[in-house]
Amino acid sequence: MRKRTRRAFTLAAGLALSVVMAAGCAFGAEAFKLGGTAPLTGGAAIYGNAVKNGAQIAVDEINAMGGVQFELRYEDDVHDAEKAVNAYNLLKDWGMQLSMGAVTSKPCEATAAETFNDRIFALTPSASAKAVTTNKDNMFQMCFVDPNQGSASAQYMVNKGLPRKVAVIWKNDDVYSKGIHDTFVAKAKELGIEVVSDTTFADGNDTDFSVQLTDAQKNGAELVFLPMYYQHASLILAQAAGMGYTPRWFGVDGMDGILTMEGFDTKLAEGVMLLTPFNADSEDERTAKFVAEYKKRCKDVPNQFAADAYDCVYAFKMALENAKATPDMDAQTLCGLMIEQFTSMTFSGLTGTNMTWNKAGEVTKDPKGMVIKDGAYVGLD
Repeated sequence: MRKRTRRAFTLAAGLALSVVMAAGCAFGAEAFKLGGTAPLTGGAAIYGNAVKNGAQIAVDEINAMGGVQFELRYEDDVHDAEKAVNAYNLLKDWGMQLSMGAVTSKPCEATAAETFNDRIFALTPSASAKAVTTNKDNMFQMCFVDPNQGSASAQYMVNKGLPRKVAVIWKNDDVYSKGIHDTFVAKAKELGIEVVSDTTFADGNDTDFSVQLTDAQKNGAELVFLPMYYQHASLILAQAAGMGYTPRWFGVDGMDGILTMEGFDTKLAEGVMLLTPFNADSEDERTAKFVAEYKKRCKDVPNQFAADAYDCVYAFKMALENAKATPDMDAQTLCGLMIEQFTSMTFSGLTGTNMTWNKAGEVTKDPKGMVIKDGAYVGLD
């Protein structure tokens, strides 16, 4: 069982808007310039710093091996699409040859348009909206795409014999939440899950969830599905407890982070289930090594965002080696080579084995069920 501290990842970022990370070798023409934007400060910083930290561990390991070398740089996008484009332009001026995209979906939609126009290949660890990759042949995802999370969650509920009377609370101005909601509802109907309450919210009315919870309770929902990030989920859990409503709870990968949220009583999340591609409690040797190194550097247990970013760097390494690419190649040349490799290679990492990508940039891998027990994430499978 793994326990998380309440420490946020924002300490490493401080007030700096630019983070440049080197692994101790002579860069320049000898290393591929790998860049990305992330919320290193602000409300989504727990995701951005996890990605940055996970990617840096991979870069340091790879650079120590010899062979392919990376220079890694992240710019802060504060989980804002306009700021993400500004951050991207700084990376482009720096000479970025390969991109880690952006961490969250809206900023990544914005930077994906830029990488498409500039012909820079991008692999995002965690921006899961389908719009991120739509009509962009050079934008790929390491994470589950939102529609897949929705249908997989419904299927998992049935497979595990969970209650069939379900309420869904979702955020209608968030592409991440909407994408998961829509496919969940469709798959639920197909599988015989009864969605007895389907309520929503948006920015501006996202602090009081009494209406949504009352509707779910009134209609007899025995399980509540929360396709959203952990900040809003934490409020929903607290308010449900306050009104004495105790259904089963099921979340998605954006819930990974709720246990480290400042001021959140982790007892409120007891029994919450979610799907994630990464289990830090795994006895797999490679996972154990990564978790130990992450704990050593960051004084915390890595979440799936860190693991996805770690896998991104190693996937780049495999693709570059397979293509016999060299750091003196320009971004456009590398873009063509990476498209060819990612649509043909099979990759195994921390978040999945025998992963493949289709031409739309979507990854195929199996989710893992987790439940929060005694303030820690425990595997269900």
